[in-house]
Amino acid sequence: MANVGLLFVGAVLFLNGLMLLGKVDSRAAAIFNLFVGGLQVVTPTYLIIAANQDPDQILLASGIFLFGFTYLYVGVGLLMGLDTTGVGYYSLFVSIVALGYSFVSFRQFGDQPFGVIWLYWAFLWFLFFLLLGLKLEALTPYVGWVTAIEGWVTGVIPAFLLLSGYWVAENFYEIAIALGAFGVLVFTALWFVLRRRGPGRPAEEYGAPSYPAGSPG
Repeated sequence: MANVGLLFVGAVLFLNGLMLLGKVDSRAAAIFNLFVGGLQVVTPTYLIIAANQDPDQILLASGIFLFGFTYLYVGVGLLMGLDTTGVGYYSLFVSIVALGYSFVSFRQFGDQPFGVIWLYWAFLWFLFFLLLGLKLEALTPYVGWVTAIEGWVTGVIPAFLLLSGYWVAENFYEIAIALGAFGVLVFTALWFVLRRRGPGRPAEEYGAPSYPAGSPG
């Protein structure tokens, strides 16, 4: 069930990235954020109830709420035209907590790929904090591209591999190394490419009243 939710987390991140790049209307994106946000609140609630007080299962499910509340917050904020400071500082909270989930994935569960994926999410939600909480609007194009790319790399592709049975423990180290290398190389190169093009336009010009996406997981 969580894997199905992860698939749609990838979809909403991709859509929100396109919104920040001015390709999708913000109010239209808001509806999908509400759909996925609702799914990402119902899913962990069900998983926790079905866990029979297994602390590991509860821990794994609890992280999903971080993203479900993000998408609900974003969706409501876009529809109502709210200031983005609140979701920006909430994103800082998510970014910090995601580091803890990354550590647990590496140390407690031996799931190196998701340890790296949680680092991806910590980085992305920190960017949301900079863009929405601190109003660094020049970052809009960079955040848009990172969000859209992470939608595929941390959501759609892992979810599909999990659902189809190709996500196997024997390949965890190779997957984690590939994910880490991809993130460092692509996001660093993207930063320098966009800097050469000059400062980004204000977020409002991208059809996003300074709201992003955000999620997973």
